Amino acid sequence: MIKAVIFDLDNTLVDFMKMKAEAIDAAIRAMLDAGLELSYDEVKDRINAIYKEKGIEFQYVFDSLLSDIFDKVNHKILSAGVVAYRRAREAALVPYPHVYITLYELLKMGMKLAVVSDAPTKEAWLRLTYLNMHHIFDVVVTFEDTSERKPHPAPFTLALNRLGVRPDEALMVGDWAERDIIGAKQVGMKTVFARYGDTFDTGTSGGDYEANDIQELVSIVRKENADG
Repeated sequence: MIKAVIFDLDNTLVDFMKMKAEAIDAAIRAMLDAGLELSYDEVKDRINAIYKEKGIEFQYVFDSLLSDIFDKVNHKILSAGVVAYRRAREAALVPYPHVYITLYELLKMGMKLAVVSDAPTKEAWLRLTYLNMHHIFDVVVTFEDTSERKPHPAPFTLALNRLGVRPDEALMVGDWAERDIIGAKQVGMKTVFARYGDTFDTGTSGGDYEANDIQELVSIVRKENADG
């Protein structure tokens, strides 16, 4: 009997890569307009290199960029980039189609809902709050809660414990097969691969189910519970 549904956040509830790309694009154009004397492509390549080294959640990418160029931070250019990034991020931070209706339908079915994300705690909560989802989830587990990233069992186990459910009573939904699906299955959870959010052209996901639309979760939960 499924009693809880646990979601990854980025590229499962929200199109994180689209949001990131649009925010970076706006920031680059603003910094060029503020006096950064490089080509758009050169700035983008430098930013991508920083993210590759530091991780996509690195919070000081523009500081690092400008320090590398000028040997110090040009605060006029920095502020232009940060403001443009934040404005574009807020505009682009939208849920995938049918996310809200699916979450509310699951709540009506009596499901407990949780998020397990590798994002920093502050960033995860900011995204959930921008999306007005911060009241929907019973539990939110981030990297800082366990100091372990998926597929390590610790984040999944902590979420299950906080929800008060057994692994076989929970369904994990995520877009990254090597982290979300493998991690959840190794602790005994059923899994749903979010094919609609896949950014890796995943062939075989290994999930118990695959969803091309998040709304398919409702019928998956009903099937699981009818079979149970």
